[in-house]
Amino acid sequence: MIIAGVTDGSPPPAIAFEGVEKSFDGRLAVEDLDLRVGPGELFGLIGPNGAGKTTTIKMAVGLLRPSRGRVAIGGYDIQRQGTEARRRLGYVPDQAPLYDKLTGLEMLELASDLHQISRERRQRRIPALLSALDLEEAAGQLVQSYSRGMRQKLALCAALMHDPQVLFLDEPTVGLDPQAARQLKVMLQTLCATGHTVFLSTHALEIAATLCDRVGIFNQGRLVAVGTVAELERAAGANSGHPGALEQAFMSVTGATDQETSSLISALGA
Repeated sequence: MIIAGVTDGSPPPAIAFEGVEKSFDGRLAVEDLDLRVGPGELFGLIGPNGAGKTTTIKMAVGLLRPSRGRVAIGGYDIQRQGTEARRRLGYVPDQAPLYDKLTGLEMLELASDLHQISRERRQRRIPALLSALDLEEAAGQLVQSYSRGMRQKLALCAALMHDPQVLFLDEPTVGLDPQAARQLKVMLQTLCATGHTVFLSTHALEIAATLCDRVGIFNQGRLVAVGTVAELERAAGANSGHPGALEQAFMSVTGATDQETSSLISALGA
């Protein structure tokens, strides 16, 4: 039974947050979140540290239970219909837990086993993913020898093994060198061009500005603005399309001021 979406016969959104809240010890980490992300969309979530971005993603993939509201993946409630929802999603946290004593290839074989991927399919998919992220030469090495960037790329390969409809990424470019970051961007754009949905959090405003179809700005647990980069820049009175425009919009929406910058300068000079 699909419990989220629309009733006019059109398909449900790829991701739906419906009145979602999460509290820890009485403190709201995410408050009254309503958001829908469509098939083929690359959606970016930006915000200060502690704003609620990671908590939001963890609720979306089923690692945290909302205190109120619900999250649906392809129309399936992640809590009530977890098996169906998880079949449709992949997830890469900011520090992916990998088995150090396995080789990269063995990690992908394990991911294939967990998703019950046939031998014929994995024989095609594993080499293709390793090649796409330039991990072919490292595939036979133990994961404990991988750099942080290589671990991030291997985790992404594992998350994509079952060809999920929706991919969640928490700070995906951390630890990646420029070439690897470029490979990641191309892969994400290709995924969305073929109808997949990508939902990522990032501190890198340049990533949001150049990669995402829409951007949501989180501040103190609330989604305070959402739209295309151009829409956010115009709403904040920034000079849309110019370098620094999204940063100006971000600072405006999150309430950061020149006074905060002055205070920092004073503290550094004390």
